[in-house]
Amino acid sequence: MMESSIRRRTLLAMSVAIAAGGLAVPGQAQSGRGPTVAIERLNAALLTAMRLGQAAPFAQRFRVLAPAIDEAFDLGAILRLSVGPSWASLPVDQQRQLQVAFRRYTIASYVANFDSYDGEAIQTASEVTPIAGGDQVVATRILRSSGSAAVLSYVMRATANGWKAIDVLADGGISRVAVQRSDFRNVLTQGGSAALVARLQRKVADLSGGAFA
Repeated sequence: MMESSIRRRTLLAMSVAIAAGGLAVPGQAQSGRGPTVAIERLNAALLTAMRLGQAAPFAQRFRVLAPAIDEAFDLGAILRLSVGPSWASLPVDQQRQLQVAFRRYTIASYVANFDSYDGEAIQTASEVTPIAGGDQVVATRILRSSGSAAVLSYVMRATANGWKAIDVLADGGISRVAVQRSDFRNVLTQGGSAALVARLQRKVADLSGGAFA
């Protein structure tokens, strides 16, 4: 639901208020909340991190965003979708190493991309769009002081832990999971899960300017 800043912020980010309401949808009673709630909390955390800016240590901004990202995203499902069918054949210890590395990479990506504030506002659409399988799409807009906007849409799924994003669509169509799937599978084919863990760790180190090695 990412490696350029949003002015580069169309591809990520740390995800991403017009009024929030949400439609009554199947599964909403399961969590007691609609699919927009976690995204709105994520938006608030993103704005906090943006206002802190690069004057604040990377680790501090990481701590600001981590709880909101954990709440908003089903990172396990996103990782499984990105790795593809080979996930099931990986030993449990390798799956766990990938989960840890992927979580850190996802959070670090949002920290690095939402790293400054110039009067932006993040708005969540008041209605969600149902799609196949009972999933819902929550559309958001990042409004810049210049008047331009970037659109991020979160594909939300009802889970036992509430509504969670399982993909992020930039400008309504570019799937982050699809981009990651191509990247991850190439790495896995060449070097297995150890190579993917190492790649994610290098990305975190680069995104954090060496703060997280």
